[in-house]
Amino acid sequence: MPVHNHIASGADEIAAWRQDFHRHPELMYELPRTSAAVADKLRAFGCDEVITGLGRTGVVGIVRGRGDGPMIGLRADMDALPITEQTGAAYASQAPGVMHACGHDGHTAMLLGAARHLAETRAFSGTAVLIFQPAEEGGAGAKAMIDDGLFARFPVSEVYGMHNLPGLPVGRFAMRQGGIMASSDRIEILVDGRGAHAARPNQGVDVVLTGAAIVTALQHVVSRNLDPLAAAVISIPMFHAGEADNVLPPSARLAGTMRALDPHVREVLRARIVAVAEGVAAAHGATATVSFSQGYPVTRNHAAQTAFAAEVAADVAGLSEVDAAAPPLMAAEDFAFMLEEKPGAYIFIGNGPSADLHHPEYDFADTAIPFGASYWVRLVERALPLSV
Repeated sequence: MPVHNHIASGADEIAAWRQDFHRHPELMYELPRTSAAVADKLRAFGCDEVITGLGRTGVVGIVRGRGDGPMIGLRADMDALPITEQTGAAYASQAPGVMHACGHDGHTAMLLGAARHLAETRAFSGTAVLIFQPAEEGGAGAKAMIDDGLFARFPVSEVYGMHNLPGLPVGRFAMRQGGIMASSDRIEILVDGRGAHAARPNQGVDVVLTGAAIVTALQHVVSRNLDPLAAAVISIPMFHAGEADNVLPPSARLAGTMRALDPHVREVLRARIVAVAEGVAAAHGATATVSFSQGYPVTRNHAAQTAFAAEVAADVAGLSEVDAAAPPLMAAEDFAFMLEEKPGAYIFIGNGPSADLHHPEYDFADTAIPFGASYWVRLVERALPLSV
């Protein structure tokens, strides 16, 4: 089945939903307008159940097929980012300092388009659980929905996610078995020394020099403590110290992130960051205190479900338009929590030559909508075939 004709004929309407979400972006768990609009549409489509307030502002729509069968989950994220839009689009954000810079407006619209078609046709046996999630952007909304009973209430046998990918042509799909996106943890390093006049640095312990040495030394962890074939990133974008240009401050604060595609590498990074920071600080006569805020785990696709997702994508776009061994990304994704609970797969859909994700000029490609909505429909119909 290529792009579904019925979905393609309604693509303009789905794009209008997307553009409405884009005009009215909301952050994290504070999604009153978005959640209400999603729930209203699901009810209007004739979903068998519409559940709101799961994971605070998550929405779940239930569509039952024509016969008995398993239950599978499809997930879309709904939240935006605290970024000022610079697209110049006619439907640009009307919320100052907030925009859909990651395409969650498109993800939500595509799953709604699939929901309408599934509710109209019900050409499957079993149950489709349509999961609209808040707070993917740093708030772990997936975990919040799970902790609030998502999978206890709806015991899906498999769960699937989708994200747009700038640079991948519209109409193409990409995925891989195993780690497809990295874990991400926040790092904070507090450096304590002794303040002094800048003209007499020998009377103090320079935390700026110490902090700079720590940042430099941390870059050796990936290149010298890990297997060269292991993927990892340590970035320290924040360095705060001092208030005057002629005073050595007594303390400094460094902050950043560490990312890995393997849980073992993640643990090695944590141990080495502590050892390096403390050791470098001691060599300078200072002290360093390292703390971590655990973020998202590695997004790991399951083998059978990844192969199945690739087949479904090929049904929609053609075999030549599917990369089933795509390189992983070092960005993080909280769908990882769902894949820790249930077998499933996360797939990328092409967004064409757009600005990158989280960029103020980014915009979701509406031309991708027929491909994404058709993928969701075909996935349900193949995973839950009608009984003969």
